[in-house]
Amino acid sequence: MPLHLLKMAVGVEDPDHLAALLAPRIRRPASGAPYVPHRTRFLPRRADEILPGGSLYWIVRGRVRVRQPILAFVRRAGKDGGCEIRLAPDLIATRPQRRRPMRGWRYLEAGEAPPDLPGGAGSDPAADLPDKMAEELRELGLI
Repeated sequence: MPLHLLKMAVGVEDPDHLAALLAPRIRRPASGAPYVPHRTRFLPRRADEILPGGSLYWIVRGRVRVRQPILAFVRRAGKDGGCEIRLAPDLIATRPQRRRPMRGWRYLEAGEAPPDLPGGAGSDPAADLPDKMAEELRELGLI
C-alpha cells in the first residue's frame, strides 16, 4: 500500500475553489500526460514509498476533502533547488476527515487516508450541512 502526503490548502474555501486555483497551472507537455506542478523546498525522504500510487491529500478548512494522485517527483536545478511534485490535474473527492492545522506537508499512511466518495464531489450528502451536525449524523450512521 502506498504512502501519501498531506498538505494544507491555505486560503481555499472549498474543493471547487481549489480546482479553480489549480486550473491555470496545468501543464500540457508535448509528450506525456498533463500535470499540475507543486514546488517544495525538499524532496520527500520517503519518495520511493509514495510512488507509484500515492496521492497528495488536501486539507480544506480543517478537513481533508480531496486528493490528487502524485505522478512524479522532479529535482529542480539552480541555486534555490528544491523539488517539484507533479500532480494529476483531477481532484478526487474524499470523505471529509478532520485535521489540525500544520505547516508544510506530512506523510499519511494508507490506512489513515480517508476513502474516496463513490460519486465524486457532488455525492457527499453532508456537503451543505454544518460540520458538527454532519459529524453527528455520520457517527449515527445516517449519512
